[in-house]
Amino acid sequence: MKEQLKDVMVKEYRALKELLESLDRQHELYLKNDIFQLEDIVKTIESNNRVIAELEVERRKITGANSMNEIVRAFEDEELENNYRNIKRLLQEIKVQKESNELLFRQGLVFTNRILNIFSPNKNLKTYNSLGRIGK
Repeated sequence: MKEQLKDVMVKEYRALKELLESLDRQHELYLKNDIFQLEDIVKTIESNNRVIAELEVERRKITGANSMNEIVRAFEDEELENNYRNIKRLLQEIKVQKESNELLFRQGLVFTNRILNIFSPNKNLKTYNSLGRIGK
């Protein structure tokens, strides 16, 4: 069981590393305004997420309902503990990069919407007619 868990954790670490690289690439492409490559990187990120989900299911089959923290403590294996720590650190890096990318995309959308509002003003502006009354 311990060796199976180590193998799955190593595979999961590699998959998470690929996801982080994809998110970094997405960030670079956004800054370069390369829209077509951004579409391709989204597919890559989705593929990475599928692989990670499959590995997570495999890991849960091995560990059952027990938490990883409990299992790592129970085995008292240094390699297993290092793998667990590395995965947790990598997950934190992924979270930061994902939030950074989302923030950039949101800012871009807000800017685009404001520019669109400037060029196409509100159609329901009220004006005064020749009699001095407010018309639509």
